[in-house]
Amino acid sequence: MTDDVLNRPPVHALLADGTTVCIRPVAPGDHDQLEGLYEEMSPENLRLRFFAASRRSAALSADRACAPGRSGYRALLAETQGRVIGLAEYDTGDDKDAAEISIAVADGLHHRGVGTLLVEHLVSAARADGITTFTADALSENHEVLRLFADLGLRTARHFEGPEVRCTVALDEDDAYLSAVEARGSSADVASLQPLLRPKAVAVVGAGRKPGSVGRAILHHLHTGGYAGRLFAVNPAAHSILGVPSHPAVGSLPKTPDLAVLAVPAAAIPATAEECGKAGVRALLVVTAGLDADQARALLSACRTYGMRLVGPNCLGISNTDPELSLDATFAADHPRPGTAGVAVQSGGVGIALLDGLSRLGIGVSSFVSLGDKYDVSGNDMLQWWESDGRTDLALLHLESFGNPRAFSRTARRVTRRMPVLTVDAGRTDAGRRAAASHTAAAATHTMTRQALFTQAGITATRSVGEFLEAAALLHSQPLPEGSRVAIVTNAGGAGVLAADACAEAGLALPPFTPAVIESLLAVLPDGASIGNPVDATAAVTEEQLGDCVDRLMASAGIDAVLVALVPTAVAEATGDDLVRALTRAPGRRARPVAVVRLGQALPVELLLAADGGTIPSYAEPHAAARAFAHAARRAAWLARPAGTVPELPGVDTRRAHTIVDDHMRAHPDGGWLDPRTCAALLSCYGIPQIPWAWAETEDDAVLAADRLRGFDGRVVMKAHWPGLVHKTQQHAVHLDLRGDAQVRSAFRDLETRFAGLMTGVVVQPLAARGTELFAGVVQDEVFGPLVLFGLGGTATEVLADHAARLAPLTDHDVHDLITSPRCAPLLFGVQGSAPVDLEALEHLLLRLSRMAADLPQLAEADFNPVLAAPGQVTVLDARIRLLPRRPHDPYLRRLR
Repeated sequence: MTDDVLNRPPVHALLADGTTVCIRPVAPGDHDQLEGLYEEMSPENLRLRFFAASRRSAALSADRACAPGRSGYRALLAETQGRVIGLAEYDTGDDKDAAEISIAVADGLHHRGVGTLLVEHLVSAARADGITTFTADALSENHEVLRLFADLGLRTARHFEGPEVRCTVALDEDDAYLSAVEARGSSADVASLQPLLRPKAVAVVGAGRKPGSVGRAILHHLHTGGYAGRLFAVNPAAHSILGVPSHPAVGSLPKTPDLAVLAVPAAAIPATAEECGKAGVRALLVVTAGLDADQARALLSACRTYGMRLVGPNCLGISNTDPELSLDATFAADHPRPGTAGVAVQSGGVGIALLDGLSRLGIGVSSFVSLGDKYDVSGNDMLQWWESDGRTDLALLHLESFGNPRAFSRTARRVTRRMPVLTVDAGRTDAGRRAAASHTAAAATHTMTRQALFTQAGITATRSVGEFLEAAALLHSQPLPEGSRVAIVTNAGGAGVLAADACAEAGLALPPFTPAVIESLLAVLPDGASIGNPVDATAAVTEEQLGDCVDRLMASAGIDAVLVALVPTAVAEATGDDLVRALTRAPGRRARPVAVVRLGQALPVELLLAADGGTIPSYAEPHAAARAFAHAARRAAWLARPAGTVPELPGVDTRRAHTIVDDHMRAHPDGGWLDPRTCAALLSCYGIPQIPWAWAETEDDAVLAADRLRGFDGRVVMKAHWPGLVHKTQQHAVHLDLRGDAQVRSAFRDLETRFAGLMTGVVVQPLAARGTELFAGVVQDEVFGPLVLFGLGGTATEVLADHAARLAPLTDHDVHDLITSPRCAPLLFGVQGSAPVDLEALEHLLLRLSRMAADLPQLAEADFNPVLAAPGQVTVLDARIRLLPRRPHDPYLRRLR
């Protein structure tokens, strides 16, 4: 074992049954336990593992795993509560690209995913070590290990030789493997949440005898909410609280609870959590706030040691409204209304607002989790729970932070294809853009990163709780539109104008009607009606006429949704017509969405009950309805587009790129900006096109370089360089349009004089032909991973801030969105008779930039500005790359937070 292996921190992960295990490197002190692991195996399992039932093999295997470190060998073990239950090893021997792997699992713990989990962690470690293939020898009758390799999701070949079989496993990270890991993780995650969200017994620890305590309020909600399981209070000073039996300690309860609610002071949390773990509790809900760092570590340590899932601390509680359970372990003012919306929030205040709003709308909740400080259970866990619970059809998230955004994105992309996933985009603004040296880092705001995550995952991101509920009402009650074309009908012209403005501002289209549609509407509307879009049906419109008008618009091929804007009138009151009833009386669910705006409505949004049992959203103002329609249209467009794929890129030399980076980091342990030659070498590993250039350290060298590189009209460009220089134009470190040797010499002397003591040389390039100046770059976010940015380039790139961003690795759809999202996009497709730029080459540039960022965790920033795009050519004119000492991180490796 190398020091690097031994220094890797242990991680916790879930087995197939939801049990928590610790995965860590083997240490010398593990020898006795490892030997015991083998000695306790049955003779048959020893034979399958070692091809012979020899007890001597146990000692030899333990000796090998615990021996002093050696290159190419790695051993990981799985343990639970200090007991070793599994071991996985690989050894490269003389072949640095391939490693022999072996696995051992304790008797009695087979079929729980111990071996598979260990192999997944070995696969991740091997990739980081540059290993591309695993090999394993097994007896052909060892069906369990053969099935393990076959089910990994990796390409596996078998070669039979008599009673033995050799498995060869390619360690390529493709979507098939990630999907297989994801499926195993989701199943284990849901199993681990059963004691939390479907507990058969609950204990409230810290329920007070007098009113006013949080613990007592939660106990009251559980008791009055009709919880179907066993319910206990834990309070040494009472025998009964609110009619619920009370016991002095968790260990003295007549039945071990699946879930313990901790409402004790922060100082008592670590000891109470430890007590719960020793008693066999499977899940904790900690509502207590104000834990210091030591208390927090002790709480999480107890949860990991004893395999308890944790919600909180500092949270409102949890609820599962399944009528067979009726679990309400919250201290909200009222019990949540049963329904179909899954809700997870970090803010208790937001949680209360959402519970109230969903209850008022009649949507209700299937389950609610207030994540609080989110030490363990996260939004990712809840998405997987809702995906499988059979009750949830709408997922609502309020997340202030992300533990593993890339894993969250994969889960969300899958879940969003089954149900709408909505979020309030909290924390959108920054006090200012973070200090950064490059254009890329300056452009990559926290808001842009979050928006990229939500967009790529298909999440509906709203800007407030009110907008959140507006969108939820429409998505819950109406079918999705096929597009963004809206027809507006009103009984008052002014209301129609307001609705039209709102739709246009939301990015919706108001198409003109065909003559056939106009004729059809004139046939049912009163005299004086104006058949444009909006349709002004006038105050004289009757209930029947309005209903017929809406139905005919619904049947029109060029309309995707109908918005009805109504104001109360004396005419309708006098005739007894109820114009709203015209929308709710129609038999059968309409195939296209409809919403109503009632300008006199008291509540911001309501759901009106229709005659067919469905509901129709009603909004107090047009902008709310338009925003909701726009969210629905974007969701429909996202669903209609097939999932993107990360294209294969020819001519990529990842091994050489790693060598360049490793060499630089050895010479510069703290990292820094690459010099032009190293930067160019790294770009060439990924086939990123660069304008020809030459390095010169003297005046004569600069003249020779210019003679070789005379470009467009015989002119060249000279750029000064010194370590750390990024904004050359701002430093006036660039000379353009140099003709002849005299101008080259003069430019060199000027730079040499002005930057004496700094400048280490100059870069000479031919003057580029005309084209569109663009900007492309990457910034490596420590939480979100690499973010690729693209937009208008040149000296004004930060001033104009015309950028779009997507998280790497980019799919074919992502790169298309990157190119079409900035405001400058029309310039790329040709305007006013100009030819379009080479869009295919531009896509390849961004894909190769994305691949470079995904391959190299040390790549902190890459800044290409400008990138010159022209018909038939895309070229990087100036590139800067900064490296930092960062370790590889596998975002898809199964582990708990």
